[in-house]
Amino acid sequence: MNAWTIDAATSLASKSDWTVLKPLLLQSVAQTLEMVLVTLLIGGFLGLVLGVILYGTRPGNLFENSVVYHILDVIVNIIRPIPFIIFLAAMQPLTIKVVGTSIGTAAAIFPMVVMCTFATSRLVEQNLVPVDPGVIEAARAMGASKFTIIRAVLIPEALGPLILAYAFLFIGVLDMSAMAGYIGGGGLGNFAIAYGYQKFDQTVTWSAVVIMIVLVQVVQAIANALAKHVLKRQR
Repeated sequence: MNAWTIDAATSLASKSDWTVLKPLLLQSVAQTLEMVLVTLLIGGFLGLVLGVILYGTRPGNLFENSVVYHILDVIVNIIRPIPFIIFLAAMQPLTIKVVGTSIGTAAAIFPMVVMCTFATSRLVEQNLVPVDPGVIEAARAMGASKFTIIRAVLIPEALGPLILAYAFLFIGVLDMSAMAGYIGGGGLGNFAIAYGYQKFDQTVTWSAVVIMIVLVQVVQAIANALAKHVLKRQR
């Protein structure tokens, strides 16, 4: 498409009809929030568990097991770097088996949860590693079980950094939800492409962009406040 054709298409693009677009925008926001929240709840929890296992099986830690650690470490390192749009396509056969379809919001959530789980696990592991080993040894000396140490010592000690890590994760999951529009997952990404980019309507495109920026700013502000409160209590 040459420059004249693009200019002509732009000039012919009708003014945004928000009586039609507003319900679609609200629906897209709801779909985005559904994808992000479900992914964070499931993938965030599974990633927390996997991250604790990664940390715990490191040499010298609670469940020291070099074989398990290295196997999990390799799996996480293989999956994490895959661009999500490619991961969506690669997961399609498994998504169909699990969800029953490869199109729609549910079909987008499944690969998002899988990717979120592995991304979260590494974030959790990295934030647990700096925890003072002396605190854990003191809990061991008092006869605390491994589960009690994880629940009452390890995670509380790393809670501030973990809150910030999950805020960072929210941004990544929001980014994944935008790409989910390519498989009919809906959401703000699909809204911006279908009604903004493809129809040469920058107002629509930037409306979606602004909403996503606002979502990130709100979540980051809440996470910063919570982390600051937790770290202040730990001092």
